[in-house]
Amino acid sequence: MTLTWHSAVGMAIATCLTAAGTVSPMAGPSNWGRPSLNTSPSAELLVSGLGDISGSAVGPDGALYVTHGSTGRISRVNPRTGHATVFATGLPPSIIGLGGVMDLAFIDHTAYALVTLVGPDVGGSSVGGIYRVDSPNSFTVIADIATFAVNNPPRTPFDVPSGLQFALDRYRGGFLVTDGHHNRVLRVTRDGRISELIGFDNIVPTGIAVSGDRVYVAQAGPVPHLPENGRVVLLHPKHAVATEVAAGARLLVDVEVKGRQSLYALSQGQFPVGSPPATPALPDTGALVKANWDGTFDVIVDQLDRPISLEFIGNTAYIATLGGEIWKVDLHDRHSEN
Repeated sequence: MTLTWHSAVGMAIATCLTAAGTVSPMAGPSNWGRPSLNTSPSAELLVSGLGDISGSAVGPDGALYVTHGSTGRISRVNPRTGHATVFATGLPPSIIGLGGVMDLAFIDHTAYALVTLVGPDVGGSSVGGIYRVDSPNSFTVIADIATFAVNNPPRTPFDVPSGLQFALDRYRGGFLVTDGHHNRVLRVTRDGRISELIGFDNIVPTGIAVSGDRVYVAQAGPVPHLPENGRVVLLHPKHAVATEVAAGARLLVDVEVKGRQSLYALSQGQFPVGSPPATPALPDTGALVKANWDGTFDVIVDQLDRPISLEFIGNTAYIATLGGEIWKVDLHDRHSEN
């Protein structure tokens, strides 16, 4: 397999992993390059036992929503109590242990789910793309990304013609989608038009965050996911180029903007040396990191167990793990970031 397949992308669907152990906090010494005024934040377990988690979003009701690739399910989680209910079920599940429903996003009060690796090229018979959630068990395909990928192959080597779409975010009335196998970001409209926004070399784009006109993408880098290859870049869509914002964290799988100027990323941790592709990071080696003005990262909380997705509600970070847990980190004591 090519290096594009040796990525954090395949790790998103690993299921039934060991529950997270003790999480020890580490305070970053700066806030976008300025001294921190807080004591060390700590992580608190909100809920466990949700099953595999591959992606997350904050809904219009202020709740957390998480996707479960192996079962084709989306759960709603109360961010205060951790109480979880089924929001939707019946989406295509993963076929080969990867893929299925990977991520979701909301436009107004409507949820849209990203589904991948469910078509004929991996032994399935479903459409890989974006599904509109019409009811708890009814969906409409609004964009067939898999067919687009097959008909418009990337410039980098690949093994799976339909790609592996990893993350979804809303953008100018439609969506942006990262493809960690085909090394590109796609733009998708709600009427099904698909185009390539930007293509990369083998850098494995994973998480994506849209904040106003700014689009940030996390890059895991190829195996062995060295820290210097874990980057966050800022896209310039009009010119199809990207500039590096920060680098130096292992196997980045997500990125989020807090407030107006604070940029955080999620490191899944240390890749096991010599392991086969799609092997999750070593237990308890993940971290929540924060970007500095000088292009470095500060560790905010470490020893997270294979985190996969990050959201912010107010001053609280919510970190979902491959093993079905959600941890919350209260950052309200950090000096104003808004």
